[in-house]
Amino acid sequence: MTEVTRAEYCVIACAEAWRDAGEVLASPMGLIPSVGARLARLTFSPDLLLTDGEALLVTPDGTVEGWLPYRRHLALVTEGRRHVMMGASQIDRYGNQNISCIGDWERPKRQLLGVRGAPVNTLNNPTSYWIPRHSRRVFVEKVDMVCGVGYDHAAGARYHRIPRVVSDLGVFDFATPDRSMRLASLHPGVTVEQVREATSFELAVPDDVPRTRPPTAEELRLIREVIDPGNTRAREVGA
Repeated sequence: MTEVTRAEYCVIACAEAWRDAGEVLASPMGLIPSVGARLARLTFSPDLLLTDGEALLVTPDGTVEGWLPYRRHLALVTEGRRHVMMGASQIDRYGNQNISCIGDWERPKRQLLGVRGAPVNTLNNPTSYWIPRHSRRVFVEKVDMVCGVGYDHAAGARYHRIPRVVSDLGVFDFATPDRSMRLASLHPGVTVEQVREATSFELAVPDDVPRTRPPTAEELRLIREVIDPGNTRAREVGA
C-alpha cells in the first residue's frame, strides 16, 4: 500500500461524520465530503441515502434507486433526517458559519454566496463542515454574519447539532461544557502548534490529542479504484 495522502485522511474524517447514521440523507458539499459520503455508504453506513442533488436517490456509482420529490426532501430536512456537510468562509468558536459577506453587512468588503439554506440546514438537521484550507481568516473569533447557526444561537432547536468540523489540519467537535470548539484529532504530520497558529480563537485542546484514523486497506482501495479513480480529492487538498 502506497503512502496515504492528506486528502485521503480528510476523506476518512468526512466519512466518519456519517458512521452508523442509519437511513438519513447525506448532503455533502465539496469533492472530499462527496467521496467520504460514498465511502461511508459502501462500508460502515449501508443504509445511508445518497442523492443526485436534484430529485433522485442514487447508489454510490450513480445508479438510480429511487425518486425523492421536493416535498419529501423538505420533510427529511425538517425532521432531522438529513446530515449536511457544508463549507464555510468563516466559522467561529461556537460553530457559527458565514458564507454571505466579509465585513459589515451594510457595506461588505466582499459579497459571497449569500445566506442560502444555511439557517434551515443548521436548525433542522445535523450539519458538519468541511474546510479545505485551515487559516485565521476562516477560523475567526466571531463571524461577520451568522448564516449557519452555532451553539450560542441555537436556542434549543430540536435537531440542531454540529457533529464535526473537518479541515486539512484536523478534526474538531464541540464536546466541551460551553459547546466551544475542541480539537478532536490531528492529521498525520500536523502539530497542535500549527493548528493554534492557524486559528484566531482559543481552541479547547485535550492533553493527549489523537491522530485521525488512517483508512483500512479496503477503504483505500475503494477510494482509489472505485469512488475516485481520477483523484479529484487532490484538487481540494494536494498534500
